[in-house]
Amino acid sequence: MPDWSYHSLFKPWLSILPGNAGREFIHRGMSTIAKVPGGRSFIEFLGHMSPSEKLHRNLFGLHFNSPVGLSGKIDPQLSGIEAFPNLGFGAIEVGPIAKFPSKPRTAASLSKTNDALILPEFAETIGLIATKNKLTISRAVPILIRLEEPLIIAEHLKDAGDVFIIEIDSIESIDDLTHIKTVLEDKPILLAIRHSSAADSLLKLKSASHIVDGIMIEEDRILTDSKQVLSLQQTEGMIHALNIIKNEFDIPVVTSGGVAEPSDALALIKAGAELVFLSGGYVASGPGLPKRINEALLDELGDGRKELPGWIWYWLFGLFILLGGALVLFFSFTKVILFYDEAFMQMTRLELMAYNPNLYKFMSHDRMTLAGTMISGGIIYMQLARHGIRYGIHWAKRAFDIGAITGFLGIMLFLGFGYFDWLHGLFWLTLLPFYIKGYKKTSSANQSPSSKNRTNHLAWKKAIYGQLLFVILGFSFVLGGFVISTIGTTYVFVDTDLKYICMTPDQLNALNEKLIPVIAHDRAGFGSALFSVGLLVLTLSLWGFHEGSAWVWRTFLIGGIPAFTAGIFTHLYIGYIDFIHLLPAYFALALYLGGLFLTRDYFKKDDSRGCSQNL
Repeated sequence: MPDWSYHSLFKPWLSILPGNAGREFIHRGMSTIAKVPGGRSFIEFLGHMSPSEKLHRNLFGLHFNSPVGLSGKIDPQLSGIEAFPNLGFGAIEVGPIAKFPSKPRTAASLSKTNDALILPEFAETIGLIATKNKLTISRAVPILIRLEEPLIIAEHLKDAGDVFIIEIDSIESIDDLTHIKTVLEDKPILLAIRHSSAADSLLKLKSASHIVDGIMIEEDRILTDSKQVLSLQQTEGMIHALNIIKNEFDIPVVTSGGVAEPSDALALIKAGAELVFLSGGYVASGPGLPKRINEALLDELGDGRKELPGWIWYWLFGLFILLGGALVLFFSFTKVILFYDEAFMQMTRLELMAYNPNLYKFMSHDRMTLAGTMISGGIIYMQLARHGIRYGIHWAKRAFDIGAITGFLGIMLFLGFGYFDWLHGLFWLTLLPFYIKGYKKTSSANQSPSSKNRTNHLAWKKAIYGQLLFVILGFSFVLGGFVISTIGTTYVFVDTDLKYICMTPDQLNALNEKLIPVIAHDRAGFGSALFSVGLLVLTLSLWGFHEGSAWVWRTFLIGGIPAFTAGIFTHLYIGYIDFIHLLPAYFALALYLGGLFLTRDYFKKDDSRGCSQNL
C-alpha cells in the first residue's frame, strides 16, 4: 500500500474503526493480494519497492535484501506477513511469542498528536501453535522470532525462524542462555535491551557476549493506565546506547523502533546499527517508509551510475512521435482529409465541406486531439530516456516499454472498420527499429532510484496528495483511452457527437458508406494513443516520485500542455462545447493543475527546507 493511498484514502477512515479492525483490514488485505497469482507483481507495480542490490548485506550467515526490518509490534496477529517482504523490508520480526495466545484489553493506536505509538501493557500474541502454522510459508526474507518464554517454547520454534530474540530480563542466568542456544541448534540469538538501560546492562551483556550473536537496542516506553506509550522520536537515545555498546563489544548491533522518518534510520546506521527495525514510525509515516529509507541510503552512497549509450535510440523514438504529432496537428488545421482518405472514400474534402461543414470540423477535431496526445507522449518518452534510462534507472525503462508496446499493439484497432491508411503503417514501421535498438542497448538498466527525501516535511505531505491526483489522472487517461477505442471500433459516435454533426449514422452511410470507417479509424487511433500515454502518466506517477527529481515535475508540466491544449481548445475552435462532452477534460485538467501545485516544492531541489513535520 503506497503512501498516496494510505494517507489519503485508507488511514482517515480505518483509524475510526473499533479495536484493531483497521490494522487487520489493511494487513489481511495486503496478504490476500500477495497470495493470489500475480499479486506480488501487482504490489510491486503500485510501489516499485524492491530494494537495490547495493543495499544487500550478509549478517549472522543470512542474506538481507535491505537493512530495514519491521518490528513485531506492528503485526502481532501475523496477518500481513505475506505482504511485508514486498514493501522493501529486508527482515521481519515476529512476536513476542508465548505458549498461549493473549488478547489485549486495549487496541493499538497512534497518539492524538501522531508522535507516539500506544500499545497494551502486555503484548498481544497469537500463541505457539498459531505462530508455527503461520510460519510454514516459504520465507522471502529472514524471520526473527522474539521468544517471550524462551525456556518453554524455544524447542518448538527452532525450525520456524532464522534468528531468535531474547529480552535480557527474561534470562535469569548464563546457564539458561547456554541451554537455549543448544536447544536452537546454535541458530543466531540477539539479546534485546532498552536504550535507556544500556549502561546498566553492560555487566550482564559482557557475561553473555560469548554466547549471543548480536545485541538489539530497543526503543524505550512509558507505562501508564495499563498501556505502554512509545515515542516515535527516540533517535538520540538510541545513538547514545549504540555508542556505549559499540565501545564495549565487537558483535553486530541492530535497533528496533525510534525511527519516525528516513533521517532517523540513516543516523542509526551511521552510528553503527547493522539493521534498523521500524515500529510506530511505520504506522505514522506510512508503508512507504522502508522504500524512502532505502532510497535515502542509496543517495548517501553517492551517484555511481554510468550512462547507457543506448538511451539515445529511445530518445529518438520519442522525438519521432513528437514530430509525427506535430505533422498531424498541421494537417488537422489545414487539409484535414488527406489524399489517401479521399481515394478511399472517393470523395474530396471540398465535397465533404460543402455537404456538412460540421462533419468536416468533427473529423478535424479527432485529428487535433490525436496530435496533442502524440506530442505529449513524445515529450514523456524523451524525458524518460534523457533523465532515467540514460542512467540505467529500471523503473524509467519499464514505464517506457509499457507505453511503447501498448502503442504498437494499438495499431490493430485501426482495422476495426476495415480502413488502414498506409501513412500510419509507415510511421510505426519507422519507429519499430528505433525501439528494438533501444530495447536491446538498454537491457542492462537495473538501477534503483535514490531520493533526497529525509524528513516528513510539509512539502512531502502535500506531495502525497499531489501524487494521488496524478495517479487518478493517469488511470483516467487509461480508462478514457479504452472507452474511446471501444466506441471507435463499435458504435463510433456518442449522442453529443451526432447532435453536433446533425446527422444519424444511417444518413452518414447514405452519404458515403466509407465515411464511418474513416471516422472510426481516427477515433480508435486517438483512443489507442490516449491509452498508451495514460500508461506513461500512470507509471510516472506511481514510480517517479523522488524528492529532488525536478525533471519529473517538468515532464508532467510540459508533457501535459499539448494534450490539454488540443483536447480543450480544439472543441472551442470548432464550436463543439457541449458541457457533458467536455466534463472529462475539465476533470482531468483539474487533476493536472492540482497535482502540479501540490508536488512542485517536493520535486524542487532545496536541501535547506525547514524541520520535519510528522504526519
